[in-house]
Amino acid sequence: MAVHKLYIEDFEEEDYHIIAIHTSLEDYRLAYFLNRDIEIRLYKSNCDIQTQVKQGKTSFSRFTYEDTDNIVTWNLVQNKNEVKGSREGIITDLFSNSNTSFSSLAYLLPEYKKVDFFLKIENAENGIDINDIVSKINNIDGITMVYAVDKNKIKSKNNLIF
Repeated sequence: MAVHKLYIEDFEEEDYHIIAIHTSLEDYRLAYFLNRDIEIRLYKSNCDIQTQVKQGKTSFSRFTYEDTDNIVTWNLVQNKNEVKGSREGIITDLFSNSNTSFSSLAYLLPEYKKVDFFLKIENAENGIDINDIVSKINNIDGITMVYAVDKNKIKSKNNLIF
């Protein structure tokens, strides 16, 4: 009987591009400007990206568009989100038995803490010019910086599986 070996590298999907966006715009306004300037139709997804961090659970907003003509999927994903929680503790002072609340930031890709949003373009090998998209996004008012991210430098690639 023959032995068949499967290598994980055979199943890695490398047909996507990641564009990092630095902006102070809200997610819905950014989606609107991207729809207008890139001529796509991003819409608010019902399935936000849920993740577990040390401080608790959080979710990142997501806008998506599936271009059935070109078989391309676009996802605009928030990179930063605030995690709020409370801790009960016994403290021997004036405010004992009180709940202490805390707030901290969680990141979808922690190695890119200054990035506000990521635009993930899947199946983009079909004639999509990433440099053209980056330049169109850079012309939007309110965008501070835009650049394509090298997929090989992303340490937490598993967070991009959605």
